[in-house]
Amino acid sequence: MVTMKDVAELAGVSITTVSHVVNSTRSVAPETKARVLAAVERTGYTGDAIARSLVTGGTRTLGVAISLVANPYFAELLRSIEHEITRSGYTLVLADTHDEPEAEQSAVRTLRSRRVDGLILTPSPRASGTVLPELKSLGIPIVLVDRLTTAQDVDQVGPENIYATSGLVQHLASVGHRRIAMISGTEGLATTTERVLGYRLGLGRAKLTWDESLVVPGESAADPAALALGKLLELPSPPTAVVAANNTMLSGVLHECRRRGVRVGRDLAVVGYDEVEWADLVDPPVTTVAQPIAEMGRTAVRMLLERIADPSRKPQTARLATTLMHRNSCGCGL
Repeated sequence: MVTMKDVAELAGVSITTVSHVVNSTRSVAPETKARVLAAVERTGYTGDAIARSLVTGGTRTLGVAISLVANPYFAELLRSIEHEITRSGYTLVLADTHDEPEAEQSAVRTLRSRRVDGLILTPSPRASGTVLPELKSLGIPIVLVDRLTTAQDVDQVGPENIYATSGLVQHLASVGHRRIAMISGTEGLATTTERVLGYRLGLGRAKLTWDESLVVPGESAADPAALALGKLLELPSPPTAVVAANNTMLSGVLHECRRRGVRVGRDLAVVGYDEVEWADLVDPPVTTVAQPIAEMGRTAVRMLLERIADPSRKPQTARLATTLMHRNSCGCGL
């Protein structure tokens, strides 16, 4: 079996230099890089992990394709996934999807080229028509996390969205609000659809009338959410309470309230889906729904390892319970 040392000797460089070239961990002078790549080609070196995979049938690596910029909470989810992967004796290989279909497909193919034993994916809005069919057709073990699909032929784990959002609306109604608005997320995401459905369920359970003008898209981002709040406040009959459908949009809503001089909890009740580390540091502290992020990460890894061990196992969908973090932004206690 060809080793990195063989490549280094043929190229006349150190093993460390070969490692940097092969793994792209540090820039190397063009001439040196060319010698190393020529030596790799001449020796047929494939890398220690890949070489082992040809013998054992596995690389002991798990791929994670996730957007590192779409939502800050994904960073916490990734930490949990990495911890469980390492604890299980595997190595994590990470690829950033940027939450865009083309980048997502490129990220997944990069992970496939690394011969990962399985893949954890937070799918983009169009994944069901692009990367998911490709992965299924290739028989690659996969688990979807956070954003789930209605398909029954794939393992997936995520939070309970519908009843959690319904609970936020019902709580606002219980303290007297009758015009409750929602700033929704990116269209096409399962989380957006489910949280809007939960909003409507909450209205129904509180015996409040659905008004489509009270649901404005915030595109899962802060600036669009701020604009959405502006549209809501400028309605002839503006809302007295607003549900922000994720933590990034919650930030945008609070910034817009400050810009307009709107007193949160007094002039306007504000609640959000997603716990944030600063929720109890602002005035008033913000009522949120906390997702079981650490449990989601652990469950996703365990599901994937079970799928790798038993490819014929029936696919599972795990919905994990959320927690209402009741504070004062809904007007309670002020």
